[in-house]
Amino acid sequence: MQLLQQPAYVLHARPYRETSLLLECLTLEHGRIGVVARGVRRERAKLQRSQLEPFQPLAMDLLLRGELATLQGAEHAGAPQRLGGDAGLAGLYLNELVVRLTGRQDPHPELFQAYAATLARMAGGEPLAWTLRRFERDLLDAIGYGLQLDYEGESGEAVDPDRHYRYRVEVGPTACRADLPHALRGSDLLALAADLMPDAAGLSALRAMMREVIRFHLGGAELRAWHVLSAALSRR
Repeated sequence: MQLLQQPAYVLHARPYRETSLLLECLTLEHGRIGVVARGVRRERAKLQRSQLEPFQPLAMDLLLRGELATLQGAEHAGAPQRLGGDAGLAGLYLNELVVRLTGRQDPHPELFQAYAATLARMAGGEPLAWTLRRFERDLLDAIGYGLQLDYEGESGEAVDPDRHYRYRVEVGPTACRADLPHALRGSDLLALAADLMPDAAGLSALRAMMREVIRFHLGGAELRAWHVLSAALSRR
């Protein structure tokens, strides 16, 4: 199958054979695709490795055969996103999250749009913690694991902003005491549902909740980026 001018982002790249790269790319119409970029590590290659950096909006020409596609051409499809410091680390987290939670060639156009919007927010200096929580929410929703945030899981009653809850992945919010581990305020759950940034305490509680949810969908596994981000922040 020939895919021409397919909107795409490079999520990950590793050496492949002597002169090539094996890429993981997020595309608009075909989801995550494994792509062989032949010869791009040669010194005088027509298409340079630097043109395939993460976070850059690309238009790719691909020949898709079975599990992998062959890169036939790529060009920038918008202004390069500059992500440095914490934003760069957060971008690597986004990429690992997409690679680990999506299957190849499973289209999620809404995820592609959420990813592009998140990169723009990070490049624009918007608060990283809130930007990441929004993306995690939108990613889970796009792949069919959407969070239930407005109603209690067991009773079906509306979440009370003044009560505390524990989020159970297979059930939803369950009322609990405020002093229990991983307790969240109802107002924080409702803020995430309404796309309204909560206060610092709320962001911290939502971060812990999201890690629990993501760990569940990874079968209990950890993300490497969690440790990288924690180590970077602990050095300050």
